[in-house]
Amino acid sequence: MEKTNWNTPKPGEWKSEELSQGHIIDYKAFNFVDGEGVRNSLYVSGCQFHCKGCYNVATWSFKAGIPYTKELEEQIIADLSQPYVQGLTLLGGEPFLNTGILIPLLKRVRSELPEKDIWSWTGYTWEELMFETEDKLEMLSFIDILVDGRFDIQKKDLTLQFRGSYNQRIIDVKKSLVSNKVIIWDKLNDGHGKTFEQVSRNI
Repeated sequence: MEKTNWNTPKPGEWKSEELSQGHIIDYKAFNFVDGEGVRNSLYVSGCQFHCKGCYNVATWSFKAGIPYTKELEEQIIADLSQPYVQGLTLLGGEPFLNTGILIPLLKRVRSELPEKDIWSWTGYTWEELMFETEDKLEMLSFIDILVDGRFDIQKKDLTLQFRGSYNQRIIDVKKSLVSNKVIIWDKLNDGHGKTFEQVSRNI
């Protein structure tokens, strides 16, 4: 049997409370690359997927980087409050294995800055998240746009919008939760990801 290019967990196998050290790799305010519009991006530490060809191997260790602090959280909220900033982006590392620090932040954003949107990248697929732990599902409920799935070096495509391989999808979380099926972001414009079935068949 051919080995996959990443690790795959059983449902609920990887728990944030057991793995996360509450560390981040970086925080980048006012950038244009991590989603739509001007964004503030938080890169958390720690990932178990270990995708072959990952561009950010330095984030795999949960002990990498520096501790997430209340002072940084206040800075993130202050930066997000700027009128020209569209929203917050969560990357890593694996955001869904750092729910302990991210859920309180997302609750604040929803409460204090409800007009801002929240994007997140994850190695989990949408289908896997539906069978994951309560904290991961709670975090998902605060997110507007999710870029899901492992990076697959065999499906790498540098022309893709906001993702590295064409198995990954840009998902409208709110619409998908209501519909109980994956709804692709309606601003997708790279020719891939029209439907999950097409992606699955490598069309």
